Amino acid sequence: ADYLDNGNNKMAIQQADKLLKKHKDLHCAKVLKAIGLQRTGKQDEAYALAQEVAALEPTDDNSLQALTILYREMHRPELVTKLYEAAVKKVPNSEEYHSHLFMAYARVGEYKKMQQAGMALYKIVPKNPYYFWSVMSLIMQSISAQDENLSKTMFLPLAERMVEKMVKEDKIEAEAEVELYYMILERLEKYKEALDVVRGKLGEKLTSELQSRENKCMAMYKKLCRWPECNALSRRLLLKNSDDWQFYITYFDSVFQLIDESWTPPPEEEHSLEGEVHYSIEQTVKFIEERITEESKSSRPLRGPYLAKLELIRRLRYRGCNDEYKLGDPEDLMFQYFKKFGDKPCCFTDLKVFVDLLPSSQYTKFISQLLEVIPLSATAESELALPADTKALQQHLCVVQLSRLLGIYHAVDKKQKLTVVRELMLRYRHGLEFGKSCLKTELQFSDYYCLLAVHLLLDLWLEGEEMAVWQCLTLLEEGLSHSPSNAQFKLLLIRIYCRLGAFEPVAELYSSLDAKHIQHDTIGYLLTRYAESLGHYAAASQSCNFALRFFHSNQKDTSEYIIQAYKYGAFEKIPEFIAFRNRLNSSLHFAQVRTERMLLDLLLEANISTSLEESIKSMSLSPEEDDIPWKDLRDNRDLTVFFNWDPKDRGISEEHRKLSLEEETMWLRIRSLTLRLVSGLPTLSHTIQPKNSEKTAENGVSSRIDTIRSLLQQLEAAVDSGKKFLEQKIQYPVLGPPPTRMAGFFSNGSCQCQTSLFYLVSDIYELDTNGLEDSAEIQERIGNSFKCLVERLTDLFNKCKGDLIEVRDGTLKTHPNLLENLVFFVETISIALWVSSYCDSVLRPFKSNLQKKKKKKKESSVAMPPVFTHFLDYVTELQTLTSNVIDHIKGLEIILTALKLEELSLKDTLLLQEEKKFTKTVQEKVQSSYHHSVQEIGELLKKRLDTIKKLKI
Repeated sequence: ADYLDNGNNKMAIQQADKLLKKHKDLHCAKVLKAIGLQRTGKQDEAYALAQEVAALEPTDDNSLQALTILYREMHRPELVTKLYEAAVKKVPNSEEYHSHLFMAYARVGEYKKMQQAGMALYKIVPKNPYYFWSVMSLIMQSISAQDENLSKTMFLPLAERMVEKMVKEDKIEAEAEVELYYMILERLEKYKEALDVVRGKLGEKLTSELQSRENKCMAMYKKLCRWPECNALSRRLLLKNSDDWQFYITYFDSVFQLIDESWTPPPEEEHSLEGEVHYSIEQTVKFIEERITEESKSSRPLRGPYLAKLELIRRLRYRGCNDEYKLGDPEDLMFQYFKKFGDKPCCFTDLKVFVDLLPSSQYTKFISQLLEVIPLSATAESELALPADTKALQQHLCVVQLSRLLGIYHAVDKKQKLTVVRELMLRYRHGLEFGKSCLKTELQFSDYYCLLAVHLLLDLWLEGEEMAVWQCLTLLEEGLSHSPSNAQFKLLLIRIYCRLGAFEPVAELYSSLDAKHIQHDTIGYLLTRYAESLGHYAAASQSCNFALRFFHSNQKDTSEYIIQAYKYGAFEKIPEFIAFRNRLNSSLHFAQVRTERMLLDLLLEANISTSLEESIKSMSLSPEEDDIPWKDLRDNRDLTVFFNWDPKDRGISEEHRKLSLEEETMWLRIRSLTLRLVSGLPTLSHTIQPKNSEKTAENGVSSRIDTIRSLLQQLEAAVDSGKKFLEQKIQYPVLGPPPTRMAGFFSNGSCQCQTSLFYLVSDIYELDTNGLEDSAEIQERIGNSFKCLVERLTDLFNKCKGDLIEVRDGTLKTHPNLLENLVFFVETISIALWVSSYCDSVLRPFKSNLQKKKKKKKESSVAMPPVFTHFLDYVTELQTLTSNVIDHIKGLEIILTALKLEELSLKDTLLLQEEKKFTKTVQEKVQSSYHHSVQEIGELLKKRLDTIKKLKI
């Protein structure tokens, strides 16, 4: 066992063998040997050994524990349940084995059996937790039941009765048990009863979370629309803590509900269960003013009361009745707020919510009013007035961010924008002085200046200023050198390099972001969208692996979390874990990465290092199966991961999200159908009975061609809806969701090529079943398809021609679309070759039969059917075309190597010396990345060329 712990698996196997020579029935040694075998990659031997031991139904703790570890490593948790079922039968009174059995069921989600195991445990050892494990398993059955009705009429009422029994017998001990009772009542929509539990004696146990009782009461009052109670409770809580924002919201919501219902308090008795109620605007205004007065006496400044006043003004305006209640002018209130909190980074995000209260005519005046109160002093070296400490810097930053948000920077012309960029960068560099003592992991105080400058330059780039994008990269690289852990710098660099077609620097940037856990799903798209499409195949494989490793381990991890939640009685977390697991299983990104990863593997290996058939088998792919949950696909991408100071009309809208999801789903459908069509090729090339035989339908081959034909129809439909979608010509914001590869796929002709290749498969199949004799028409059709395909592939190649990077007017211009077209060309030619090898497998037997006939008849010339010459010409032309492309790629490599970047005149940009250094780095990175892409594409095409040469019948 020590050897196993230290990872020395071979020694562990040797030691176990020694022991087994002496005691050949030592179960535990056998299992430890099996673990060693499993870890050295001998899964089958390990499984056989383990089953030998399991068949004996061991009951000693060591063997059971060791087998559990082994099965877990084999990802076969269902075998653990069998183990403990047997152990419990033999040792029926063991608390330990029963609880292991319960946890084993929890790993595989067998809720009904968990319920029974929980009760069995409770009968042996009447401890409360075991009883409630059983109750929780009933709730889990109700959550997982497909039938809503069943869960409301059977599982939940049963759970409720089980808890009520304990309440009546006064056996409720722990807070978790009260939580569970509350959860059941809430799910049964018995809000009144739930409220009574929380407010009653049982509610006193709810102590672990701050304000746990109050929050639960509030939730129930809302469900029951008891606005007086909502109001009184939130009022009471605000008196305790006037900085708790959620209660301001409830307070306002309830006041306006009561006003709309013209509620008045009952004459004689209490206003409500929770005490006094405010039910008029006058009372509300007075209450908020009092909170502000109170705040001025408090020892530390509180933001809540001031923001609440702005929120109230906003709500009154919405109702069209602001002016009667003299609450003050929002502009002035925001100015006062800035004076009080302007040196805090949160000041901008606080005010951002309320800027729409300002009339647009006042924007410039408002900004200059703010600037006037910032202590800036001019220095001898610079004509700019600069801040003397970080507080003043923070205030100034807040104003600059507000200027951007109010659209002031958007309105100025190119020359003014460049002046602002210069000023921001001067302020950025000046601000670095305050951060000299910062650690590597801390951000510099002035980083936002640099980011804002980059945003302005991005505006210029979108307006057609090519130089601006290089300046963006220069400034970001400079920023990153001073602030190596600034995620925003890295994210922007990733996005801009990808937009320029350079993937090489991105992989390193992404790994330095150190994305954790769920982030592989939320920001993984930044990487996986571009890796393969820009020709970095190795990096693409790696980035898919990152993501897939996370998605696959999620299954296993979630089971462990659920088990911990049972152990510690955190019942309310269990449904959350299950929802989390479902959310990841139906993730759009997960489906995309799975599909693209398999296509990529086929592209790199099928018919190169292994046959297409073996590759498909190793992925357990089949054309009939579709494992993507189309109806439940969840878009978990974080599209707001980039900081953004744009006005509302320029940001990412809900509409953009919806359209992007629609586009991603269409593209995924096209890719998934392509993958399934390719996986159908090997199933066709089995020998086929002659035409007149009855057996064709039975041996399943004819149904296979039907599968292919049906998939082809689905592909046509998916392509049509994709084309319709693209007619809308949607433009996402530059930092919004990246568009898919669909537009390029249609416009460069890959789509038509790939579809006609799959139609060709159908024709060849027909030729195969009809034989060569009476198939002149089919043969002609096939011949025309071959000709047409060569023309289409040549067209596709023509769309790849041109310089990838050119120097124009002293600036660099990259053409990433040419790179994407080349990648599509390689993929399309690979599909063409897989289809050709299917043709080959059909035509070879025909040819050898003809040669046999020729020998029999001793005739020197048996007429060769035309399909052979068609096929030979086609293969020869494919070979010539591929060689041409390889030569073209060699040419590209030479041009890229010869590019003299230092000769670029970066004249009108007034670059400082330190900037020039970064500009050089950036351009070298882009050049090297393109070079790398072209090399990888060339290597792959050479391997494909070798497979073409084998296709001579």
